[in-house]
Amino acid sequence: MAKKQKKQSEDGASEARPKKGGGGRRAGTPATVALTAAGTPFTVHAYDHDPATPSYGEEAAEALGVSPDRVFKTLVADVDGELTVAVVPVAGQLDLKALASAVGGKRAAMADPAAAERTTGYVRGGISPLGQRKKLRTVLDESAAAHTTICISAGRRGLEVELSPTDLATLTSAVLAPIGRG
Repeated sequence: MAKKQKKQSEDGASEARPKKGGGGRRAGTPATVALTAAGTPFTVHAYDHDPATPSYGEEAAEALGVSPDRVFKTLVADVDGELTVAVVPVAGQLDLKALASAVGGKRAAMADPAAAERTTGYVRGGISPLGQRKKLRTVLDESAAAHTTICISAGRRGLEVELSPTDLATLTSAVLAPIGRG
């Protein structure tokens, strides 16, 4: 992996770019724009995404050399008819029953992927809990609190942002709850 350095894009969002042979300037994603607008400290990590990978999150952890318990995936579920964002470690799975309970619901199921993409404004594998088209109710797995920083999708495949879990919870108005398993 090429060495990365932070650059400011025209909209003020930080992004990682190769130190050598940089290519064209990329615009920030809605997630990085939201972080910049909030004045939240963050670091962007870019990596070469393999479209054939079976797990986007595990690919990110490996490419960044970060423990999978510090890389979190963003999943969209339907809880009693309301789309809800769940942010859990890539090393585990979402406990749908625990998610429903965390938001006072009775039943939860994974959301239709097309509905998740349409509502968040992101594509599957690049959904970020930040900068969504429609702000959704968010639950962050409580294991995030054990880390100084965690990595989440920056809004596109092959791009992660690293930030404090406290900042993520504040920006998304997230509830912290034990929603991950395994």
